[in-house]
Amino acid sequence: MDALQLFGQADGITRVVALLLLGMSVASWVVILWKGWLLHRAAADVGRSTAAFWQAPALAEARQRVAGFDREQFVLPLVDATVAQPGGSLAAAGDRSQQLTRVLRDALHGILDKLTFGQVLLATVGSTAPFVGLLGTVWGIYHALTGIAAAGQISIDKVAGPVGEALIMTAAGLAVAIPAVLGYNIFGRRIGRIEADLEGFARDLRELVVHHHVNGGETAA
Repeated sequence: MDALQLFGQADGITRVVALLLLGMSVASWVVILWKGWLLHRAAADVGRSTAAFWQAPALAEARQRVAGFDREQFVLPLVDATVAQPGGSLAAAGDRSQQLTRVLRDALHGILDKLTFGQVLLATVGSTAPFVGLLGTVWGIYHALTGIAAAGQISIDKVAGPVGEALIMTAAGLAVAIPAVLGYNIFGRRIGRIEADLEGFARDLRELVVHHHVNGGETAA
C-alpha cells in the first residue's frame, strides 16, 4: 500500500520512470528464467547427443540417435548440414571439404543465434537501469526542493521525506540492473562452454564426413 501511495503521489515523469524500470525488470527476469531453462537443457542435450552420435555404427543411425536426445536441436542441424548437397550455385564450388566448412559454419551460426538470444536485452538493462533510476532520483529531488521552496519553509522533516522517496528510484534502478548483469555474465560463460563443444563436434564431424567421402570415392573407383 505504501508503494501504491508513493506511486499515486508522484508526478508524471516519476511514474514514467517507475513503469520503465518495472518493464525492464519483468523483461529481464523473463529472459533470465527462460535462458536458465534453455541452457540447462542445451548443456545436457549436447553432451548426450554427441555421445550418442559417436557410439552409432553408421551415419544414418547416428542421426536417428541424435534426434532422440537433441530436444532443442542444437546438434541435429550440424548433422543435417553434412547431408545437404548444394548444386547449381557457388555454394557447390570447391571440393567436399570446403563445402562442408561453409554449411557447418552456417548451421553453427544459426545455433549460436538461438543460444545468445536475449543476451543483448540483459546487457542493455544492466547498463541502463542504474541511470534510469538516477534520472528518477534527480527529478524527484528537484521536484521536492521546488515544492519546499514554494512553501517557503525548510525543515528536516520536510526535506527527508521527499528526498528519501526520490532515492528509492536509485535503489530500484540497482535492483533491476544487478540481476540482469549477473544473468548476462553467468549465461555468457555457459554459452561459451556449449559453443566450444559444438565447434569441436562440427570440426570432428567435418573430418569424419570428408574421410568417409574420400574412402567411398576410392572404393567406387
